[in-house]
Amino acid sequence: MIPSPQSPVREDAPAHFVPRIALLFCAPLIVNGFALPFFPVWLQTLSLSDFEIGIILAVPMFLRVFTAPLAGALADRIGERSKVLIWSAVLSLLTALALFVSHAFWYVLVVYAVQGAVYSPYVPIVEAIALSGVRRWGFDYARMRVWGSIAFIGATMIGGELIGWFGGGMVLPAMAAGFALMIVTTQAAPKVGRPRRPSTLTTLTEAPPKTLRRLDLQLLLIGVTLISGSHAMLYAFSAIYWQRIGMSGTEIGLLWSAGVAAEVVMFACAKPIIRRFSIWTMIFSGCGLAVVRWLLFPMDLGFGGYFLLQCFHAFTYAIMHTGMQNRLVDQVPEELEASAQGLYFFYSGIFIAIFTFVSGYLYAWYGVKGFYGMSAVAFVGCCSAFAAYLLQPQRPAAGG
Repeated sequence: MIPSPQSPVREDAPAHFVPRIALLFCAPLIVNGFALPFFPVWLQTLSLSDFEIGIILAVPMFLRVFTAPLAGALADRIGERSKVLIWSAVLSLLTALALFVSHAFWYVLVVYAVQGAVYSPYVPIVEAIALSGVRRWGFDYARMRVWGSIAFIGATMIGGELIGWFGGGMVLPAMAAGFALMIVTTQAAPKVGRPRRPSTLTTLTEAPPKTLRRLDLQLLLIGVTLISGSHAMLYAFSAIYWQRIGMSGTEIGLLWSAGVAAEVVMFACAKPIIRRFSIWTMIFSGCGLAVVRWLLFPMDLGFGGYFLLQCFHAFTYAIMHTGMQNRLVDQVPEELEASAQGLYFFYSGIFIAIFTFVSGYLYAWYGVKGFYGMSAVAFVGCCSAFAAYLLQPQRPAAGG
């Protein structure tokens, strides 16, 4: 939930700002819709081990934590952030085409790592442009962002059909087509001029302010992002596992779409939920269900069971993320908003990278039972969030 300002600055907004931003969100999430579920399946067609698949998927995630802030700082310094979008899209397409050249492990690792580095700033910069529209002209962020989720669902469904017809070989052409579409859509990027405040990514090039170093806030950020990190094995190996137990590409696409659709519904219902439930209830519901979700995953649930389990994503990500964002709004001054979001991005990126790397070993050693390890990660996240609850300032039980 990102509220629009009550009194936006009176100046002319770029024409058709909302549909243009919606278009900018669609293109990269089409790429993600093909890559996130099915790129691991393509890697498996190269006869790579589960260790090697985990490494290839993890290294770009480590790099993006460091390259995205540098690109964000560059975009802020240039003054017109949309210029960085064009370079990000072009370089991403070139790396996608380079993956056709050789399928050796080290070659794929290096090229995919470079792709992660050049692609990483695209969505955050689109977010920054969108939020400029929210602050200056009062546009509704959700109306712009929801089209990206719809595009992701459509891409996963189409990807599932294509993988059923052509196998894992469809993944690279589909990703390349998505990057080409990104180049086209960058031409529609609104020009909003020099940013009035630093972007989330830019703040990561500096040490966090003292206010953000409070122990309860740090523990909460760590707890919530550990829950996010516990999704790593799902992202890396769920499609491989579901394919191994005989599910079709269409069924795999439906399962991935179910998670994103549940997320969209939960975001749409966020306002009444916030009015009815406390922020801590929202956060703890996501934490607890994440533990349950990964405990249930290794069971033989069939398509219907996994479909229901994917709907848990509404809690293990959407409602918990909403609670986290509202907690930051409550506890962090407006002038530190970007720094707080940058810290949130940093922790999320580090933990998802670490546990993607670890999941390669867990899946190789234990197969689907490796998800018990992700349940343990989620439990540690729950404990960290609960410690933050106990340590929060001005708690009635503490006499605040």
